[in-house]
Amino acid sequence: MDTMLLLTVLVVIGALAFDFINGFHDTANAIATSVSTKALKPRQAIILAAIMNFVGAMTFTGVAKTITKDIIDPFKLENGALVILAALIAAIVWNLVTWYYGIPSSSSHAIIGAIAGAGIAAAGFGALNYKGFIKIFEALIISPVLAFVVGYIIYSIFKVFLKDLNLTKTNKRFRYLQIATAALQSYTHGTNDAQKAMGIITMALIANNYLTTTDIPFWVQVSCAISMGIGTSVGGWKIIKTVGGQIMKIRPVNGVAADLTGAAIIFGASYIHLPVSTTHVISSAILGVGSAHRVKGVKWGTAKRMIITWFITLPISATLASLIYFVLNLIF
Repeated sequence: MDTMLLLTVLVVIGALAFDFINGFHDTANAIATSVSTKALKPRQAIILAAIMNFVGAMTFTGVAKTITKDIIDPFKLENGALVILAALIAAIVWNLVTWYYGIPSSSSHAIIGAIAGAGIAAAGFGALNYKGFIKIFEALIISPVLAFVVGYIIYSIFKVFLKDLNLTKTNKRFRYLQIATAALQSYTHGTNDAQKAMGIITMALIANNYLTTTDIPFWVQVSCAISMGIGTSVGGWKIIKTVGGQIMKIRPVNGVAADLTGAAIIFGASYIHLPVSTTHVISSAILGVGSAHRVKGVKWGTAKRMIITWFITLPISATLASLIYFVLNLIF
């Protein structure tokens, strides 16, 4: 097996591993509210999320194409497979560190920062597709702000229409509705997050001349969808605990408002082919809902820790990827 083929195989394995980890790392956010309100038992929530993630991943490829071409140009990239392999290793390491400590950081920030960092290490700052990278960066920044605002508005509307109803009965009814919103949010997660590994594999295939277009091969789409589905089935209890209970005390009405907000923002991003962070969007939606419910009820200390992690993920993953690239370059 020649070096180019070996590196391509390692990238495919690494991308599927990234998708698997993303499955239990980020999908936990999609089902956290439904588990915390006991709308679904943990096992039921995970099975539902795994199925809906798979369906979502098989529905769209637009975000994958954005990842393939808008961070660095795979057609002009030398040592492309090495760059992508370094990025994958860095993103996986950061995901596992944040998962271990139960911090809902962004897999999207990790992989996008890592690709940029490894690309710069390989070919300097000229390797970046600045127009595409800035567009992606703007989406990553704007989406959580938008989720906070939309979550605040949706829950404020809920309060107006539900103010004269019996709270206990209302929450009981919304608990059933939460099953549907958890499924919807898991589906939208699949339409966006599973696309990132698809784009990475396609980028490696192009860089090593195994592919001549940015169209996503069907086998790539299926394998990434399956990998994320399996990862989801493993679960992410530490992340569920943080998102589902350490931001605010979530009731079914709160959960439905947050789920609808998250699903709307994520699906909107998928529709216009932009990668966003499921973690950021869902956590920000919960913060917005919590602020509309009762500002003092939000655990702002947890929110502060999450926000710090969001901001440091991009530069840390980029730096880590560049260092890993230099090591791999010595080896290969």
